[in-house]
Amino acid sequence: MSKRYTITAALPYTNGPIHIGHLAGVYVPADIYARYKRLTGNDVAFICGSDEHGVPITIKAKKEGVTPQDIVDKYHAIIKQSFEDFGISFDNYSRTSDKIHHDTASEFFKTLYDKNEFVEEVSEQLYDAEANQFLADRFVIGTCPKCGNEESYGDQCEKCGTSHNATDLINPKSAITGNVPSLKETKHWFLPLNKHEQFLKEWILEGHKKDWKPNVYGQVKSWIDDGLRPRAVTRDLDWGIPVPVPGGEGKVLYVWFDAPIGYISATKEWAAREGKDWKPYWKDENTKLLHFIGKDNIVFHCIIFPAMLKAEGSYILPNNVPANEFLNLEGNKLSTSKNWAVWLPEYLQDFPDKQDVLRYALTANAPETKDNDFTWKDFQARNNNELVAIFGNFINRVVVLTNKYYNGIIPTPSEFSKVDEETLAAVKAYPKVIESSLERYRFREASQELMNLARLGNKYLADEEPWKLVKTDEARTQTIMYVALQIASALATLCEPFLPFTSSKLKNILNVSSSDSTQENSLENTWADISTKDILIPASHQIAKGELLFSKIEDKEIQAQLDKLEASKKANEAANKAVEPQKDTITFDDFTKLDIRVGTILEAEKMPKAKKLLVLKVDTGIDVRTIVSGIAESFTAEEVVGKKVTVLVNLAPRALRGVESQGMILMTETPEGKLVFVNPDDANVSNGLHIS
Repeated sequence: MSKRYTITAALPYTNGPIHIGHLAGVYVPADIYARYKRLTGNDVAFICGSDEHGVPITIKAKKEGVTPQDIVDKYHAIIKQSFEDFGISFDNYSRTSDKIHHDTASEFFKTLYDKNEFVEEVSEQLYDAEANQFLADRFVIGTCPKCGNEESYGDQCEKCGTSHNATDLINPKSAITGNVPSLKETKHWFLPLNKHEQFLKEWILEGHKKDWKPNVYGQVKSWIDDGLRPRAVTRDLDWGIPVPVPGGEGKVLYVWFDAPIGYISATKEWAAREGKDWKPYWKDENTKLLHFIGKDNIVFHCIIFPAMLKAEGSYILPNNVPANEFLNLEGNKLSTSKNWAVWLPEYLQDFPDKQDVLRYALTANAPETKDNDFTWKDFQARNNNELVAIFGNFINRVVVLTNKYYNGIIPTPSEFSKVDEETLAAVKAYPKVIESSLERYRFREASQELMNLARLGNKYLADEEPWKLVKTDEARTQTIMYVALQIASALATLCEPFLPFTSSKLKNILNVSSSDSTQENSLENTWADISTKDILIPASHQIAKGELLFSKIEDKEIQAQLDKLEASKKANEAANKAVEPQKDTITFDDFTKLDIRVGTILEAEKMPKAKKLLVLKVDTGIDVRTIVSGIAESFTAEEVVGKKVTVLVNLAPRALRGVESQGMILMTETPEGKLVFVNPDDANVSNGLHIS
């Protein structure tokens, strides 16, 4: 029986393009699930849109010297086009700057306001006097009170995932001026989460303990166990949806109040365009509501938004929130600010016909239960060793042999052998096997079951060897090729959620695309057909000439991507390298007081209980003296013995950890940032002196 599904994918911030972390965490699994549900005959509304409010956008606008509207217009267009080119099958991709969203969010707020669901409070908030602005969310940076991360934002720590208020930060600083903020009174409206604590305990901790993913359930349980507190739903900002009640002048709705309502407004927009009623997708208890998100959004989708929906009173609550963990890149955390990412628009330029390769690589290595690492070598291996060598190889052999032996006409089988019957029975089982994984949101597992079907086809051909039998047993050969074509037809349908471009190409090769025929006589199978029909593609049907589904990715293509990342890393290091300002001007007489000589290190040992210090015996040419040098993190004691060094010998002695140091070793850095001795025989000393 057909069911109704409202499937949402997290609204991306329009302050930059989409990267592979977004795809792996949210959009690829959401698209797989939506496509699968459509294939199984369900009524699906797959909803997303650009999140165009919030502090990151205003920060981006300030940096670029443009308006927030300029930023959101630019990146909304880029993001929307990238999703379309990559094959993400949203039923509607909207934006929160549209009037329909402003109206929907304002109406939602006013409904809760009229029901007295908010608490109005005057409280002290962080304020930057120089900028003449309250410091909401990402306008302030400080130390996370939970994990100690010194670069936590005012609304959330990206290291531990904790959500908090800006006033919770330790040692906060303004992200605008760098100043230490003061506290200033301001009025805001709060959603009293504590009022809904008992409901959330019953709904989540009792109702979803078994069916929600452990990472989601665990994070939500931790929040509830700590005790819920009122959460501000308004901000002192000039970019966003104006607070639509008396006293709200100069204030906007908090982005995490506004953004999830974007799912509702986007559904309204889609329904109006399609001539549908939007209400059943959000207000009918028979509808399943699913939120696909990353782990940093769990609290908002599992506690705050459900509390909002419950307070409003007429909406359904999410059936599941299958959040993924984070994806790293080549061993390091993905970072927009450091440009350590694989950006979707750039990928589509570099690999214009390989959308499915990235989809497959990200699915096969999805961060479903823990953070995972994307590497270009693994991407290459997934393509060459699995898509090309297994899936593509099977299809290519079947199509080439069918055209070679029968001019592309599917042969009529003779009697099926036991192997044939077992193979066809195994094919019929695959929809349920893959479905079982998808219904548990195990997309990695599901993708490998799909590949196992291609492996079954390869093994069947390899074992039966039609290229040998064609010379001695024509009837048996026809049966083998017929069975192999049934497997190919099953793959064309079952791969569609995972590899939509490949599915379309394969259906064209098999000449079964519904676009080429009427629905009544279409040979295109549904998901259920694979399990129930004895004939997926009939004898005497004409297939097309073969074309490669996948092509090998060469080492040079991968090296080009690695080189791009390395160049990005170096550029970021250069841009962020701290340059100390020039010290006070000295006279020539001051300079002549320095007695700098070349010496030789005779002995060296690590200073006990000191991480950075080596104790050196140095022959300066006038004596042998002890010098304590802070170079132990760059050199071992053994490797510096015998080194020629430049020594400031007339520096007043100083006791360091009980050892008198009688001079200083002069050091410098190479262009790559490596610490080296200032050596008269070494020309690689261009970055200025360090005294150690």
